[in-house]
Amino acid sequence: RESPSIPSLPPAPHPPVRVAPVLLVLSQMLVDMLAVAAAFGFAYWLRFESDIFPRYAEPDVPTYAIMLAVTMGTTLVTFYFSRLYNLKRGASRVDEFYKIAAAVSIGTVLSLALNSLILGEGFVYSRQILLTGWVLSIVFVTVGRLLYGVVVGQLRRRGVDRARVLVVGSGPTAAVVVDRLRRHDTLGYEVVGVVDDTDLERLTLPAGGSVPVLGARASLARLVRGMQVDEVVVALSGASDRELRGVIDLLQDETVSIKIYPDAFKLMTQNEVSVAELSGLPLITVKDVALRGWNRRLKRAFDVVFSLAVLTLTAPLMLLIAVGIKLTSPGPVFFIQTRVGLDGKPFRLVKFRTMRVDLNGDDVPRLKEGMPGWTVPNDPRRTPFGALLRRFSLDELPQFYNVLIGEMSVVGPRPEQPEYVQEFARRWGTAYLRRHREKAGITGWAQVNGLRGDSSIEERTAADLYYVENWSLLFDLKIIVRTIWAMIAGKNAY
Repeated sequence: RESPSIPSLPPAPHPPVRVAPVLLVLSQMLVDMLAVAAAFGFAYWLRFESDIFPRYAEPDVPTYAIMLAVTMGTTLVTFYFSRLYNLKRGASRVDEFYKIAAAVSIGTVLSLALNSLILGEGFVYSRQILLTGWVLSIVFVTVGRLLYGVVVGQLRRRGVDRARVLVVGSGPTAAVVVDRLRRHDTLGYEVVGVVDDTDLERLTLPAGGSVPVLGARASLARLVRGMQVDEVVVALSGASDRELRGVIDLLQDETVSIKIYPDAFKLMTQNEVSVAELSGLPLITVKDVALRGWNRRLKRAFDVVFSLAVLTLTAPLMLLIAVGIKLTSPGPVFFIQTRVGLDGKPFRLVKFRTMRVDLNGDDVPRLKEGMPGWTVPNDPRRTPFGALLRRFSLDELPQFYNVLIGEMSVVGPRPEQPEYVQEFARRWGTAYLRRHREKAGITGWAQVNGLRGDSSIEERTAADLYYVENWSLLFDLKIIVRTIWAMIAGKNAY
């Protein structure tokens, strides 16, 4: 279907304002350099102005000024080559923190070498300033970038620096992509519509609402030029290699970024493919098994240490929670329920009770089919104290006992009830059952991406399998950090 003309879209509530990418990069550089200067300036104050460290001699201020200027320069160069100024929308803050820590460390070492060449025999420095400034630089730069990201996100929400996006596809995969781009408005994406060879006039979204179908794929290049599109996201369900190449060929001569969203059914794990060589033969890896051998032992060791630390540190808090549950509602302190874990074996999961107990002593209601019901936002079954626990996910703390005895892991696929597992296995087959090849977790990659409760089973399964096949200790730490942040912010908690 070829559109006779480019349809006009209703005006945005805040007309988009274009911002040159170089301005964003320069402002980010300024924030980074101010953070480094503040870190080493504060370290200088701690060493020579405060009473924390003993003062044996007066500092050579000009020398420290030169050292600071050199350190800022080497850090800036290191950040550039670490690709920290390739500012991407929606980039992981945890991954960015790893890059910041590495880049600041390299920049600090380089500054030592360069300062020694510039200052020669006059290069005398305080080790306390060096170490304190190094640590504070990592902290200050990270905080500075977080604050900068919040400011830019709010500006994008109001129409500044918005990127116009055209989605290729009109099936369920395309609907998921459009829905995600619309919900995360701080990323600054403006979905102008979808393009596909279909007779539909509008694509209905899972969360409600719709977007216009602007025309057939043959009109893609004309739509990109006419509607000033910045990015094209290809989200075709079950697309063949020939179809994908055809879409890309249509845009070869256009100044537009192209991104491909992998179909959840065709490539269930949504892996980031990697390229390697075997005696000169290039091989592309789309599936790997990361959790095996020593990696599995390392993960278990981390689980034991982490769960022991959490149980020890939160013991007073859990005692107060237990007292609060008993004083605010009749019934047991703990809610114990059978869940399915490693290799499909059932185990008894322990949580703090947050819901009212019915006449049968069960705080989980039944659906018409007799299956347990999921919790929903503002669930009326919650007790007032239980709502507070759920708000900060404190009801999950007893599960670290399940981790300590080896029934669960800190990070992994969330365990489901046997009734759900049977139903999902019947609907989705072996793809769903593969998630039980690893231990269930208190948190997981699906949960930190908002896939919990009554969400898409396909997306949750894809996220779980992606985690299993791409596991690393840093990946676990990333998920834990994002979980802690979500707990503080109260995101996805109900």
